[in-house]
Amino acid sequence: MSMRWEKILSLQRSASSGTEFDIRSQFQRDYDRIIFSSPFRRLQNKTQVFPLPGSVFVHNRLTHSLEVASVGRSLARMVAQSLLQGPEKGNHLLHEMDTVVAAACLAHDLGNPPFGHSGEKAISSYFSEGNGQDLKFKVSEHQWADLIAFEGNANAFRILTHSFNGRRQGGYALTFATLAALVKYPYPSYPPGRKKYGMFHSEIATFSEIARACGIPCLDEASGQYARSPLVYLVEAADDISYLVMDIEDAHKLGILNTDETEQMLMEFLHASGQNDMIERKERVYSEVTDTNERIAYLRATVINLLIREVSKIFMYHYEAIMNGSFDTALVSKLSENIKSALDNCRKQSVQKIYNHPEVVKIELTGYNVLGWLMNEFSEAVLNSGTAYNNKLLSLMPDQFRPQSDDVYTRIQSVLDFVSGMTDLYAVQLYKDLRGIAG
Repeated sequence: MSMRWEKILSLQRSASSGTEFDIRSQFQRDYDRIIFSSPFRRLQNKTQVFPLPGSVFVHNRLTHSLEVASVGRSLARMVAQSLLQGPEKGNHLLHEMDTVVAAACLAHDLGNPPFGHSGEKAISSYFSEGNGQDLKFKVSEHQWADLIAFEGNANAFRILTHSFNGRRQGGYALTFATLAALVKYPYPSYPPGRKKYGMFHSEIATFSEIARACGIPCLDEASGQYARSPLVYLVEAADDISYLVMDIEDAHKLGILNTDETEQMLMEFLHASGQNDMIERKERVYSEVTDTNERIAYLRATVINLLIREVSKIFMYHYEAIMNGSFDTALVSKLSENIKSALDNCRKQSVQKIYNHPEVVKIELTGYNVLGWLMNEFSEAVLNSGTAYNNKLLSLMPDQFRPQSDDVYTRIQSVLDFVSGMTDLYAVQLYKDLRGIAG
């Protein structure tokens, strides 16, 4: 059975709010709630790939999220335009598709812990390799699967939907349409072995409610796997396009990639497209613009626009499969062979020259040391709160994260909520303060 936009773009919320005098649409309110939230603001001090800036400003999680939202809005607007001219002619709900996608894009990295993806690994390692191993038989198999593979995507969904202490019911009470568009992996961590997942054990019921409201079918009840909201594909594509291209520009600014190889990588897209007018336009721009960074920025913008157009066509080509829940891959994987080759080259160069750069590796190692130690100290504190030292530690946790249950999984989740929400600088400073390290 095919999903329908009337359900996908559900206005339902876990808690009602707002006033009759609000000039914004329901989905615009979602966007604003995210952009004014504390978790979003803290993204400005969370690593994207490179260390936080000194004299050269590269991307952090906040600037990355804003750019993904910009790409996502353009992509959704292009898809909506095609739908309104074709299979969904006259469906005025689709005029809001771009706002829903932009809001979900803004939120897609909210759950990332300090130090980027290495932070996820550091937290997971505490349970799979560190002192956290002792907890294995104190929680259920499903809960243990969460702990040994901490997932930023699932954490973002929790941040937006969980009722933290002293906060309102339903978290940020976003529309179900926006929340469904955020869940890239619509299944839990169990059975084990899933590389990624979209919800912790504690939020399974919440997602099920959202899926039902949005008309998203369950594909396998035994494993808890649902189809994706069609909007997820656009959010995912916006992220894929943004980080692969923007990491290349950042690496150029930092001198990791020289100008010639950066231009060559970006020009590969233009040649692959077969659109000579873009190459001719590039030559005209280059005859006027001599600043190297501006030239690279122009090529980057051209490549992103090209990819937005191509991905929107792919969405429309696979529209039926996307709507009936049988499409099961990223849109960028369906790019034409030549353009996909250019994108794969960006990914390959990023792995070889960027993600394994010594400065990036240092950040990863810092994450392991800092987050591993903090996880150990605060986990001990919430599980053994009888000592004076542990009670002092617990006093450092904000009230919203204080454990309110004797359940081991719930108490450990309170630590995960606290530690994963830290900025890079706060985590390092707290680590130094508690260990008595000067500087």
